Amino acid sequence: MKVAAAKYPIDAPADFEAFAHKQAHWLDEAHALGAQMAVLPEYLSLELAATFDVDVRGDLHASLAATQRYHGAWLALFSRLARERGMHVVAGTFLLDNRGGRYRNRSYVFAPDGSHVWQDKLRLTGFEKGTGVIESGDELKVFETGGVRSAVSVCYDSEFPLPVRAQCEAGARLLVVPSCTDTEAGATRVRVGCLARALENRCFVAQSVTAGEAPWSPALDVNTGEAALIAPMDVGLPHDGMIVQTRGDQHWAVATLDFAALEASRAHAQVANDRDWAAQYFPSVARARVVRAA
Repeated sequence: MKVAAAKYPIDAPADFEAFAHKQAHWLDEAHALGAQMAVLPEYLSLELAATFDVDVRGDLHASLAATQRYHGAWLALFSRLARERGMHVVAGTFLLDNRGGRYRNRSYVFAPDGSHVWQDKLRLTGFEKGTGVIESGDELKVFETGGVRSAVSVCYDSEFPLPVRAQCEAGARLLVVPSCTDTEAGATRVRVGCLARALENRCFVAQSVTAGEAPWSPALDVNTGEAALIAPMDVGLPHDGMIVQTRGDQHWAVATLDFAALEASRAHAQVANDRDWAAQYFPSVARARVVRAA
């Protein structure tokens, strides 16, 4: 499967039509590169806050409420774009009003037939907790995507091993990570999480990122990082785990992921973190004890 992960610069679209035109242009680029799956970044829906007046776009709570009017059009847009291009499209995330002003950070995955599934972000950052209105998801999923079993881990979720492990034990071999970070430290944390999850589970990881500055937005004001496709670090695979990553103004990190080769690499692996995972669970290491040197 050829996968494209976006390094997506945040703009200020004048209206939904301008936003839709941008999405079509970006997915046309990915399609022209041969991608069968395209991955857009976390908080993509907040770019639509630019379509409102200054008082709304500059207020996170007001912009979250206002963007709900676009939810139906969002689903219709990405369903159509995926269907017309015959691609799987991970449409970043949409902050969706789940119950009376409580929002879920939801990642929709659209299939080439236009249907969709979704995964909510499970773990919240300090920023998200601080809003007082964003809540965590409560369900962990794995999806069939073009003969490959995939899972979504939204940004901060990629830094936690156990949920991703559960997804991989359910058969996921591609972990998709839509992300948005505003500092170099944040970008490094997510990248390290992606590398660690690839190592532990012998899976590929596709990380998309936001880029550039949007001073009009309280959530997307500064954006850092590079999009990347990542593999386990072992024989026959990149020694540093990096298959490809964006540089400079590149829009997409694109590569063909060979899942048959990934499975075959198990026979010659130098380490087998995925198979040895259960070896961590034995009574003598369930709890550490303090000892004193003589």
